[in-house]
Amino acid sequence: MPRGSKPGERRGGRQKGTPNKATAEVKVLAQKYAPAAIEELGRLSTEAESEAARVAASKEILDRAYGKPMQPVAANVAMRDACTVDELSDAELEQIIIEGRATNGTGSRL
Repeated sequence: MPRGSKPGERRGGRQKGTPNKATAEVKVLAQKYAPAAIEELGRLSTEAESEAARVAASKEILDRAYGKPMQPVAANVAMRDACTVDELSDAELEQIIIEGRATNGTGSRL
């Protein structure tokens, strides 16, 4: 009898889309304290003695109100002829891998 699962086959665990009960319970408990926590952050943002605490509290409030700011991402994307992986030769695939390993994420060579 073969062991393991086929690609894409799920065995055991929660079914897709089923919420984690433990996480849901913690979330409900934490939400009870959210109004008081936000109020305390508001107080700290204006009344804390240290400037670092005021900045941190202000940042937390802004992150919750407007979302965290987008992070810039450096990418080196070489435009190739549009094709699927199945259409590439082994040599072409190896070259793509080598080129990917030779960059450090900023587009410049290591």
